[in-house]
Amino acid sequence: MSGLAGRRYWLVGASAGIGRSLALRLAREGVAVAASARNGETLAALVDEMAPVRTAKGGHAAVALDVTDAVSVERAFARVGDVDGMIYCAGAYEPMSARAPDLGALETIVDVNLTGALRVLAACVPAFCRRRSGAILLVGSLAGYRGLPEAWGYGATKAALIHLAENLRCDLAGSGVRVQVCNPGFVQTRLTAKNAFRMPYLMTPEAAARRIVRGLERGRFEFAFPFVMAAAFRLAAFLPRAIYFALAARPANTTGRNP
Repeated sequence: MSGLAGRRYWLVGASAGIGRSLALRLAREGVAVAASARNGETLAALVDEMAPVRTAKGGHAAVALDVTDAVSVERAFARVGDVDGMIYCAGAYEPMSARAPDLGALETIVDVNLTGALRVLAACVPAFCRRRSGAILLVGSLAGYRGLPEAWGYGATKAALIHLAENLRCDLAGSGVRVQVCNPGFVQTRLTAKNAFRMPYLMTPEAAARRIVRGLERGRFEFAFPFVMAAAFRLAAFLPRAIYFALAARPANTTGRNP
């Protein structure tokens, strides 16, 4: 059991990939999980698979929602009930160049990755502030640290999530609400399966989930992994733009290369 045992979290984006593995990991650590995503049947199967946990705020629950629908989000939060925190792990991704944009896919990426997070936060943050306790974790990406080739839409939303977490950290100071942001590199999911290139330091969702649980326990505002990639991206964030653009530029015929 970890230091999170006995708590109850609302995990949005729990049906697949990192979110699913994180739900299972949290349950093994003694955390009750209210798991949310669009597919109710998948969520119910996930809850059946999770180790049983009971807390003062209740046990596991499967609560279907659509993060692109504000009413759906509000109803889901009402059904979730009392929780100690919220983890936003919902995500959409398409490798895409600005030379050949898919506007529908771009709108979906923004609506799920960013506007969906705003809808969920609008539902739960006021409740956390009223009781003067709560925890928020936004799952971003190393792709949000600097502009990358063929990351049109995706990289911008992840950069916005990092900025959003900073906004919340400043705005909620003294409220009793803890804010964190996690920035993973390449994780083997249905989203990264769309990439047609070698992904360095590719890790399993289970490995990513372990690191996220460790980050939740430690409580640092920002944590990123794997270490080597995170260090490289952090270094790139300090490079002068002229140098960075010269290093990051890719020929027009490449495909998406973003965690």
